[in-house]
Amino acid sequence: MRPSKRDELVRKALTVFYRDGFHATGMDTLVLETGISKTTMFKHFRTKEELILAVLRLRDENFRNWLMRRIADLSPSPAGQLIAVFDALGEWFAEPDFRGCMFIKAAGEYPEAGHPIHAQSAEHKRLLKKDLEAMARAAGATDPGLLARQLLILKEGAIVAAHMGFDPDPSQAAKSAAQALLAQALGAGAAG
Repeated sequence: MRPSKRDELVRKALTVFYRDGFHATGMDTLVLETGISKTTMFKHFRTKEELILAVLRLRDENFRNWLMRRIADLSPSPAGQLIAVFDALGEWFAEPDFRGCMFIKAAGEYPEAGHPIHAQSAEHKRLLKKDLEAMARAAGATDPGLLARQLLILKEGAIVAAHMGFDPDPSQAAKSAAQALLAQALGAGAAG
C-alpha cells in the first residue's frame, strides 16, 4: 500500500530532523528535502511543532519495535534480553547515520518539562522503562522497577557517550555494568 502524503512527509521529516536538529531545520529546508510543498505540509500540520510531534511518535514506534525484535533475536530469555539491549545499541552506534538519540535532542531543544515536544520525548523513555521493567520482572529480579531504572540510565549514558565519541566502546562498557546489576538483582549467579 502506498503511503499517504502525510505519512511520507513524517517519514522524510524524521530523517531531516534527526540529521540536522529541530530548531535548525526550517520549513523551507523541509520543503527542499522532502519534496513536499508548504501548502501540503500545512494541510496536514498546522505548525512545525505538530509535525515534530508526529515525527517523534513515528521514531518511538520504529525504535522500540526494532529494539524489542532485535533483543528477542539475540536472546530467548528475559535476563539475556536485558543484556542484549547493549549489544543492539552497539549495532545502532555502528550505523553510518547514527546521530545520537532523537528524544534526548528534542528534550534539549525544548527544555520546558510541560512543552508537548519535551513531554513526548519523556514518554518515549517512560515506555522503554516499562518494557525493561517487564523483562526484569520476567527474569526474576527482586526489584524490577529499580533494575529497569538502572538499565535505562546505563542505556542513555551509552547513547550520549557514543554520540559524543568520548568512549571507545560505550555499549560494551554499559553491558559490563548491566551484567553486574542484573547479577545483583537476581541475587547472584551469572547474568546474560
